[in-house]
Amino acid sequence: MTEYWPWWAGAAGLALITINYAVTTDRSFGVSGAWDRVLHWRAERRVERVNEQFADERVLVEALAAAAADQFGAGSAAPAAHPVPHGDARAPRQDGRPPDSPISSLASRLPAPMVSQVALLLSIFVGGWIAAVTAGRFQLRLDMGDAFGQIVTDKPIEMIGALFVGGVLVGFGTRLAGGCSSGHGLNGCGRLQPVSIVATAVFFGTGVLVSFLLWKVI
Repeated sequence: MTEYWPWWAGAAGLALITINYAVTTDRSFGVSGAWDRVLHWRAERRVERVNEQFADERVLVEALAAAAADQFGAGSAAPAAHPVPHGDARAPRQDGRPPDSPISSLASRLPAPMVSQVALLLSIFVGGWIAAVTAGRFQLRLDMGDAFGQIVTDKPIEMIGALFVGGVLVGFGTRLAGGCSSGHGLNGCGRLQPVSIVATAVFFGTGVLVSFLLWKVI
C-alpha cells in the first residue's frame, strides 16, 4: 500500500461497508450523528435505560394496555380480535398479535447502541492510522501540510482560526441538513432518498465551487 487506491476500489469498499451495515443493523450510519451522541453520552445513556425497560415486547404491550385502560376504561385494554379472511397468510400467532405488528419492529426503530457509535469513531481513527503506517506516510505534524499553506495560510494563528471557523460551519451545516456526507452521501443516496440526493449535491457542488475560487480566482 504505497499508493492511494484507485477510485473504483474505494467506491466498492465504501459500498460494501454501507450495505453490510444496513443489512446487519437495519440502520443507517453517519459520522456527525455519532459524534453528537457521543458528546451527549449522559443524555443518551438515560434514553437507553428507558428503552431497555421496553426491550421485551410483552412488557411494552402490557404497559400500553394498562395506559389505555387507565385513559379510556377497562373495556378498551384488550382489543377485539378481527376475523382473518380465508387464505390470508398473515394469520395471528398464538399470543394473538399479528406477525407484522408495528411493535415487533420497535427494536429496529430505536437508535443504535451507544457503544456502536464509539466503535465507529474509533474505527475511523484506527483505520486511518493503519493505512498511513502501512503506506509509510505516517507523520506527526502541527500544520495542515504544504497545500493548505499555499491555498489558505501558513501562519499558525490564522490557521487555527480558519480551522475553528470552518469546523463550526461544518458542524452547523451538518446538523441543519440532518446529516453529513457519510449519512446523506453513502446511506441516503444509496437508498435513493430525495432529501439526501439534494443535500449531497449541495455538499459537493459547494466544495467544487470553493475549490475553483481558491485555485483559479483567489
